[in-house]
Amino acid sequence: MHPHPADLANDPRGDLTVRTMAMPADTNANGDIFGGWVMARMDQAGGIAGVRRARGRVVTVKVQAMNFLRPVRVGDVLSVYTRVGRIGRTSMDIEIEAWARRFLSGEEVKVTDGVFTFVSITDEGTPRPIPPLEG
Repeated sequence: MHPHPADLANDPRGDLTVRTMAMPADTNANGDIFGGWVMARMDQAGGIAGVRRARGRVVTVKVQAMNFLRPVRVGDVLSVYTRVGRIGRTSMDIEIEAWARRFLSGEEVKVTDGVFTFVSITDEGTPRPIPPLEG
């Protein structure tokens, strides 16, 4: 299955939130990086963006529209970009894109995207309203 051309945008959308390198310990039997490893980096970036927007703790409650477009390879530098999308009373959707800078060529390619839903919580773990934007 080939990705839709819109899924292979030329430039990342959102704020650079996490950057890391894919290492040999993170590979599957084919030598590609585990999709779960990429998903974990995306969840981490979404959590960072969610905490920033909620000005407090957040938890992941749903992963939706996850698209694995291209493999990540050992030595690639993975950059994860985030944008806050829909905001409800206590939940928000974070739009997340993962891009790989290829190890040898330096080419930047979009490898994964998705939307993660986070809920703002109190220190006791109960949902709390997301504060309005300042200004």
